[in-house]
Order: sequence, then C-alpha cells, then structure tokens
Amino acid sequence: MNQIAAFGTQLIEVHDWLRSELARLREDLESGGRPADLRAHCLAFCTAVTRHHTGEDGVAFPALAERHPELRPVIAQLEEDHQLVAHLLERIESLDGSDPEAALSELDGLTAILESHFTFEERKIVAALDALDLPEWRDHRPDYLARDDS
Repeated sequence: MNQIAAFGTQLIEVHDWLRSELARLREDLESGGRPADLRAHCLAFCTAVTRHHTGEDGVAFPALAERHPELRPVIAQLEEDHQLVAHLLERIESLDGSDPEAALSELDGLTAILESHFTFEERKIVAALDALDLPEWRDHRPDYLARDDS
C-alpha cells in the first residue's frame, strides 16, 4: 500500500491518540493531580485538537469537497462540530483548576461531542481520504495527521 492510501487510516490513528489523551486527562483530574500539571496537560490536549481540526478545515476538507462534491453536506456538519469543539476547548482552557467537578463536567461534555464527531467522521470520510491522490501529501504529512507523542 502506498503512503497516500493510508491517510484515512492515519486519521483514525490520530483520533485514537486524541481519545487516549482525553482519557489520560480525565484520569489526572479524577486522581486529584496538581493544578499546574493538569493545566499543562489540558493546554497540550486542547492545542492538539485545535491543530487537528484547523488542518482538516484548511487542507483535507477542501480537497475532499473538490474531488467528492457529494461529501459537502458531511463536511459542513464536521466543520460545525469543529466550531462547537473549539467553544468547549475555550471553556476548558478558562478553568483555573480550583473546581475539579466543573472541570470533569466540561470534560464529559467534550468527550461526548468528540466521540460522536470522530465516529461520524471516520464512518463518512475515511474511504474518500484513502482514495485521494495528492502529490503534495506524498512528501509531507499534512498537519491534521500530526500527533505529539512527547
């Protein structure tokens, strides 16, 4: 399989990594982690999700819409989801760590939205992503597929 055929699979891998990071953040909150550590972890997670969604909106979705016009309504729904997720991320970033219950509540809402979003996206666009043959993606992995494993 050539590298381009794996972009749908790479999308799923990034989603799985984001799911595990979200679970790790929840575990940290539930175990009463130090506010500074939680804030750093939360900001790193929020940054990763934002980078992923910004890349999809700017790179993947326009390419898909051009080559698969029938996916435009799906893409519009995914972009709407991105706006909702961005709002939730802003709310989470604004928490100061003094109220773990509020943080867990916000995290629960984010988890529900992201899981629904990831599942819908995987079901609707992975096959189309795998079929894309974009020369500029052959040599440089798009940012929306990047993850920070540090």
